[in-house]
Amino acid sequence: MDSPTENDIAATPTENDSTATDFDAQLDAAVDTDAAATETAEEQFEHDVDALLAERDQFKDIALRLQADFENFRKRVAQQQSDEVQRATGRLVEAMLPVLDAAEQAYLAHPAEVEPLFNLLLAELRKQGLEVLDLDGAAFDPAVAEAVLHEPGEGSGPVVAEVLRTGYLWKGKVLRAAMVKVRG
Repeated sequence: MDSPTENDIAATPTENDSTATDFDAQLDAAVDTDAAATETAEEQFEHDVDALLAERDQFKDIALRLQADFENFRKRVAQQQSDEVQRATGRLVEAMLPVLDAAEQAYLAHPAEVEPLFNLLLAELRKQGLEVLDLDGAAFDPAVAEAVLHEPGEGSGPVVAEVLRTGYLWKGKVLRAAMVKVRG
């Protein structure tokens, strides 16, 4: 085997320099490719995070709307139940009006015997929301009274001369209009 000559030695570093330069170029290209890939991956990651945050906000809005809708539904159902209880109670009191009328007629005929029972019945119904219309001598109001008799009289407008059947309000609404005799 021959020993390396000067030419061989001089040629060897040049080949090595060329190989090193190629390797450095490849390494730089790989690093640039990795940097570009990393930058693309970071952008994709940021885009995915933004998309997930937007989707989260959308679902949060949906949840809040559903919660508000449910709260409104709950309030509406509670109000409907309350209204139904009021209507049912009003129907019960309305069904008792003939009993109240009979008690009132018995009171007028025999005040000493019937007064305690009549007053007790009225007191309990008043606690629940019944109001007796006191129209005797008041100006005639067709919203709370029905004029069944009319007698001539002096004055500027019609006045209730006599109450023939008592009228009642239930929680501020007319349960039964009074039947009255009007003068004027």
